[in-house]
Amino acid sequence: MLKLYFAKGSSALASHLLLEEVGADYTAHEISIQSGAHKEGAYRAINPKMRVPALETAEGIITENPAILNYVAATHPASGVLPDTSFGRAQADAFNAYLCATMHVAFAHKLRGARWADTEQAREDMAAKVPANLRDCAQLIEAHYLKGPWILGDQYTTCDAYMILVPQWLSKAGVDINEFPKLAAHRDALMSRPATQTVMAAHDL
Repeated sequence: MLKLYFAKGSSALASHLLLEEVGADYTAHEISIQSGAHKEGAYRAINPKMRVPALETAEGIITENPAILNYVAATHPASGVLPDTSFGRAQADAFNAYLCATMHVAFAHKLRGARWADTEQAREDMAAKVPANLRDCAQLIEAHYLKGPWILGDQYTTCDAYMILVPQWLSKAGVDINEFPKLAAHRDALMSRPATQTVMAAHDL
């Protein structure tokens, strides 16, 4: 059985969603960021980065959403969430890397500015840029990467599970997702799926 370590409302939502979507045999263990549980020894032994998600497997621990998503997809081939071709898998990896390394980091500047800046003024300047930066990311996805109805076209993949975070980031930054009709339609399609509804409830969303 797999064990997912998550915090409610965190980026672990994406990995949690894919586990539910593919029907994985897993349990979910909440790590309270608010209480500092992610910094305590028990969790640091699982993930020394002190972040979520982390996935415990029979072979060891996997961290970072892109890696967890790929592992879950690869170990549940009947689910069809992993593209069939090498090029398709590379496309999925490229998109997921963009969400991880660019859009998530752009959002993190709103709440986690202390990671990059020491002065209050610098952190305020970073936070002020978040809505514009997220709009740029959303527009790029809207124009070039949402082939529809899912990210890579007709097939629901790891990319679509990761996309569950985008409406959350936009909303928290005060950006109306309805500025981007394709993204709004994708969100609605995701929210209509039973797995999404189950996981959103588990995260109190």
